[in-house]
Amino acid sequence: MTTVQIAALILSLTALLAYVNARFIRLPSQIGLMAISLAASLVVVVLDETGAIDAARIEQVVAQANFGPTLLHGMLGLLLFAGSLHINVRELREQRWPVAVLSLGGTLLSTALVGLAMYAILGDTLGLSSALLFGALISPTDPIAVLGALKSSRVPRPIEIVISGESLFNDGVGVVVFMVLLTTVTGEHVTASHVAYLFVRETIGGAAFGLVLGYVGDRMLSSIDDYVVEVLITLALVIGGYALAESLAISAPIAAVVAGIVVGNRTTERGMSEVTREHVAMFWQLVDEILNAVLFLLLGLEATRLHVSTGLAIAAAIAVPVVLAARLVSVGASAAVLRPFMKRPPHAVKILTWGGLRGGLAVALALALPSSPHRDAILVMTYAVVSFAILVQGLTLSPLLRRLGLAD
Repeated sequence: MTTVQIAALILSLTALLAYVNARFIRLPSQIGLMAISLAASLVVVVLDETGAIDAARIEQVVAQANFGPTLLHGMLGLLLFAGSLHINVRELREQRWPVAVLSLGGTLLSTALVGLAMYAILGDTLGLSSALLFGALISPTDPIAVLGALKSSRVPRPIEIVISGESLFNDGVGVVVFMVLLTTVTGEHVTASHVAYLFVRETIGGAAFGLVLGYVGDRMLSSIDDYVVEVLITLALVIGGYALAESLAISAPIAAVVAGIVVGNRTTERGMSEVTREHVAMFWQLVDEILNAVLFLLLGLEATRLHVSTGLAIAAAIAVPVVLAARLVSVGASAAVLRPFMKRPPHAVKILTWGGLRGGLAVALALALPSSPHRDAILVMTYAVVSFAILVQGLTLSPLLRRLGLAD
């Protein structure tokens, strides 16, 4: 199939499943699409096993969609920018230390805990290097899944800012950690100083570049009043800036988040007319909703490519509680570090733990792994954790808040 045919098929399926969810099932859009597409993929797998259909053609189409690179180098920048436009910088500044500690320290601690725990349980079945790679790709909370869940949950505002801010920044940290670990696993010789240099270059460089992008965009947007041109400028800012950041070997996700925060707080408040502000906000809301729908359909379709043995199923079942436990410890440790300096909202650790959803970014990183004896194990474990996060944690976040007395 051609690229245009694949895009047409995916968009048509997305629209059909979104209609079925909105008309009959009525779950939150992201969760509903994920559930329906997962159920459909399981039906395909069962029918293939019984010989009723040949799933090879479906797997071929899914492979041609090239989900991993499509998300990492295309959709992610647009989704991060759209999400960060709604972050209030004044509220984020008030929660800057929890966001920073969770994004950096919490991600690193969770990576180590998950990796070491999975290696201790599975041993050479997974291997230490592969276990740490799994820890790196599964530890960052996914901004797309988190922001989708927050839309349908009444999380207390201070905790909502921490969860959303952490999810927007820690994916950049997670990608950097993942790439550094992948470099060592593939046999390249790296020193501790080189690892530190890569980390600083990616994170600090990405943030600085995002500020530059945001400033340039602000100057351009503030100098005109034409909503068509201004929407086009924001789109070019994201796509062009993301590609340029990748070519400069700095964190493109962090750059997209910082640029979105600058435009969302400075430009929309001071440099846009009311008409332009409404059109820009509506455009990026539509981009966010449409790409989210496509993303969760692709996540479900990817399940058709997984060939799960009994051993892999056991590993996946172990991974879910291990990742949750690591999240609880990393959030608790971060809260303990911050306790002498700021007051913690009630039940913050519980909400941050259960609301720290994993999503498409983890699957994309797993798909980006080179061929190895442990790649299938990492893929199956990743998919199990992501499915549990979206279908179980995402659906039960609101009931948890009600049980804790934080929502009606």
